[in-house]
Amino acid sequence: MSVVPVLAIERLVIDLPAGAERRHAVDDVSLSLHSGEILCLVGESGSGKSMTAHAVTGLLPDGVKAGAGRILLEGRDILGLGGHEMQAIRGGRIGMVFQEPMTALNPVMRVGDQIAEMLRFHGVADPTRRRVVELLAAVGLPEPETLARLYPFRLSGGQRQRVMIAMALALDPAVLIADEPTTALDVTTQAQILDLLGQIQSRRGMGILFITHDFGVVAEIAHRVAVMQAGRIVESGTATDVLTRPAHAYTRQLIAAVPRLQPARPRAPSSRPVLLEARGIEKTFSAPTGLFRPRRIVKAVDNAGFVLRRGETLAVVGESGSGKSTLARLVMRLMTADAGEIKLSGVEGNLLALPRRRLRRARRRLQMVFQDPYASLNPRRKVGDIIAQGPLYHGITPREARRRVDELLELVRLDASAADRYPHEFSGGQRQRIAIARALALEPELLVADEPVSALDVSIQAQVLALLDDIQRRLELTMIFITHDLRVAAHVADKVAVMRRGVIVETGPAAEVLERPRHEYTRLLLSSIPGRAWIACEAGAQDARGETMQ
Repeated sequence: MSVVPVLAIERLVIDLPAGAERRHAVDDVSLSLHSGEILCLVGESGSGKSMTAHAVTGLLPDGVKAGAGRILLEGRDILGLGGHEMQAIRGGRIGMVFQEPMTALNPVMRVGDQIAEMLRFHGVADPTRRRVVELLAAVGLPEPETLARLYPFRLSGGQRQRVMIAMALALDPAVLIADEPTTALDVTTQAQILDLLGQIQSRRGMGILFITHDFGVVAEIAHRVAVMQAGRIVESGTATDVLTRPAHAYTRQLIAAVPRLQPARPRAPSSRPVLLEARGIEKTFSAPTGLFRPRRIVKAVDNAGFVLRRGETLAVVGESGSGKSTLARLVMRLMTADAGEIKLSGVEGNLLALPRRRLRRARRRLQMVFQDPYASLNPRRKVGDIIAQGPLYHGITPREARRRVDELLELVRLDASAADRYPHEFSGGQRQRIAIARALALEPELLVADEPVSALDVSIQAQVLALLDDIQRRLELTMIFITHDLRVAAHVADKVAVMRRGVIVETGPAAEVLERPRHEYTRLLLSSIPGRAWIACEAGAQDARGETMQ
């Protein structure tokens, strides 16, 4: 590791526009990053960690500016550089990997052409196809020659992220900034990307500034850690010191919010009546593969079945593309199944084949919470109107609907004044609480939650999980909880079903599946959890201190 830092941030202040929640997005922040080092910058959403990275790359949003401080890249202050000078540095001396590669990549350009365009922009006169293929191969992509000719939508999330890493590394930068690059990825793909970044960093000796809210990721890759809260660094040190001997209360709070892998619920009694039983569910999609080749048949759900008793939570886990979200949508009749049967207690016949009028009545008993509340909430309607829409449709009076809205907002721990505001005025965690309130408005018996906390930072995630647990107990709800995070499954589930390529390969009580897995795929998922050994040790330490996740 070099003595002189390759990147030094000195007393950086970033001013926010008038009327913002606080004066400074970043307030008197100093950091140093050395060659051959991975520095993890950790904090909740809004803590200022991404804004710090944007200042380094010269990508601060309109109306936001650096009010003081210096940013030294290889000894040169780059904070005041103009647009053209920073364009040469971005992609050249500083590589960037963003959280969502699908928005960072051009959807109408082939992957190889995008890499070649970036190389030409930075002075490579005529980048060859061989150079592009070499870059794709260097990040472990299969069949790089074929993949270079594909458009981004044809790639998986992990493959798109590898393409972004290839572009970031193409010109051998001194610093790589990775802003939440694994947050949206399932556990096995996340493990692969973290391993890839570690190998590249070790081989090339660059400095990596890795922004994350996940202390499991920190335990997996970090040499040093800096913790941000409300725009300030509240603690920094070696990864070992911060993870095992956190000095600041905020750091301890974040660590305590990391879900444990041990099942949190006692085993539910098998005497409870069955609410929902699914048998032989099938769903097949066909996808084009080329001009002269036949369409590819994909079995998204293959002969899936499960039994769900009243008051239970079934966690359906698996990688992206395993079929778990498709299964949830089939249960909700948001998709039409090709085959199978779902029996709902009190409803005659197959739920999958009910005519529209009978289905409308049955749907009051089944409601869904989606992954992205911002996309599922109408941005043009006030929160109160959004929550009241379902009850009003089913004949409740406006006065009664308003009373119901107030009750639900209190239930999800939001102030009654939230009813008169729009979705964009709330944080991600608050929007998810609104989505939960809307789902509960019709007093359902079954709640289907599709990755409801995957986009939230760890402390907000803990709050939403605790809220769901409290609501379930108070209302005696039954839940199907879709997740790729086995730590979350351990916290919420009575039973776990593991899906792979459309097939439920293992199912059973949470303790049996997570502590004594029978199937090799389940064992692979468990072994891929970032920082698994540290999480287990920290769980034991919390037990010894008498702490629990709030």
